[in-house]
Amino acid sequence: MLRPTRTCIALAVLAAFMALLPAVVSPSLWGVVVAFDAVLFALMALDAIFAPSAGKTKVKVKAPALLYLGTEDTLDVTVRLGLARPGFDIEVRADLVGPARSEAILKARTGSQGTATAKFPVKPWRRGTVRCEAVWVRWTGPMGLMSRSTKRAVQCEVAVVPNVKAVREAALRLTKTRDFMAGVKRQRYIGDGSEFESLREYQPGYDHRAIDWKSSARRRKLLVKEYQAERNHRVILAFDTGYLMSQELGELPRLDHAINAGLLLALLSLKMGDRVGLFGFDSAVRAYTSPQPGVHTIHRLMEQSAKLEYSSNETNFTLGLAELSARVRRRSIVVVLTDFSDPVTAENMVANLGQMARRHLVIFVAMRDEGVEAVARAVPNTFGDLNRAVVAGELERDRELVLQHLRRAGVFCIDAAPREITVQLLNRYLEVKRRGLV
Repeated sequence: MLRPTRTCIALAVLAAFMALLPAVVSPSLWGVVVAFDAVLFALMALDAIFAPSAGKTKVKVKAPALLYLGTEDTLDVTVRLGLARPGFDIEVRADLVGPARSEAILKARTGSQGTATAKFPVKPWRRGTVRCEAVWVRWTGPMGLMSRSTKRAVQCEVAVVPNVKAVREAALRLTKTRDFMAGVKRQRYIGDGSEFESLREYQPGYDHRAIDWKSSARRRKLLVKEYQAERNHRVILAFDTGYLMSQELGELPRLDHAINAGLLLALLSLKMGDRVGLFGFDSAVRAYTSPQPGVHTIHRLMEQSAKLEYSSNETNFTLGLAELSARVRRRSIVVVLTDFSDPVTAENMVANLGQMARRHLVIFVAMRDEGVEAVARAVPNTFGDLNRAVVAGELERDRELVLQHLRRAGVFCIDAAPREITVQLLNRYLEVKRRGLV
C-alpha cells in the first residue's frame, strides 16, 4: 500500500497556503505556485518509483526455543526489502496471539544487503503458547515523501513453560549452603537428624538435650550424640489447579507461583537423595507422576507441570486427597500448594488435610494477598476506606482461623507472599530433614 509520509503532507499543506498568495499578494505569483506544485508531485512520483516494491519484501521470524514465564525474551524479525541498498528506514510490528503482547512499533535501518532486524521484547504472563501470525512492515522512499506498507503472514509458535531459569539460579545459590548437602553426603549434627552416628565429647555451645547421660556416666565425661540426616524420603508435590489458583496474584497466576516454588523444592530434594513425584487436581485428578529418584527426574517434573492447565472448576479436596492417599501408601512428605478464600469453603479442605496428616507429613502452602493486608493496615481517610479496612481485617482473621485449625491437626502451614513462599518452603523442608520428622 502506497501512502504519503508526514513530510509530504506538510509540503502539500504548504502548497495549499501558497495557492492563496496570488489572490492576497499579487497575481504574478501564480507561476511560482504552479512550479512548486509540479516539483512536489514530480518528487512524489520519483520517490514512489524508487521505493522498494512490496512484492519482493521478505520477512523471517526467529523465536527462542521456549519462553519462560515472567521472564522477558526477544523475538527477532528480519526484513529484507526488494532493493539490496542500504539507508532505508523501516518500521516493523509483530502481531502476537496468546499470553503475551507486543504493541510496540520498532524502527530500523537497512544495511548493505537491504536487510534490517527488529528485536521485539516479549514477556509472557501465563503458561500456554505464543503465536506470531503476521508481521507488518512499512518503509519510506529515498526522499522520505512516500511510504509503502505490507503485511506478511508467518507461522511461529513458542511454548511458555514455568520459569526454570529462576529455579536453576536459585538452586545454584543454595547448593553452597551447609544445610543443602544434608542427605547428599553424610552430614553430622549435634542433637538433630534421625539416624544415630556417633558420640562426641561435649563442647561449650552444644545443645544440652543431646547429652547422652548413660554414656557420660560410664566414661566419666560429658558426651553428646551425633546424628546424620536420613535420605530416600518421598516428596509429593500436590498442585491445586482449581479456579482460585488461576487468578493472578502480582504478575503471575497463583498456580504459576506454586509451580515455581515446587520445582525448586523438587530440584533440591532430588539432589539430596529423595524421591519426588507430582500430583495435580481440581474437580478431578489432572496429573500424577510417581516418586522417582535422580536429578534427571526434574525434566519429567518440568514437563508435567507445564501441562497443568488453568481450570474454572472448583477444587474437590475430598476426591483429590483421597486419590492421592490411595496412590501413596508409604509415609511421605506431601506438599499441598493451594489457596482458599473464606473459612466456609475451607472446611472440607481442613478436614481432608487433617486426615492425611495422620499418615503423612503434610506441608500446606498458601499465597497471601499483600493487597488485602495493605488495605487492612492503611489509615482510612473516608468512610469507604474504613469499610474496606474492616472487610480486609475480617478476611485476615478468618484466614488465620483456618491456619490455626490446620496446625492443630498436625499440618505444617506456610502462608506468605508469592515472593516469600519459596524460601519458607525450603527452610521448612530442611528443618524436616534435619529433625527427622518423617
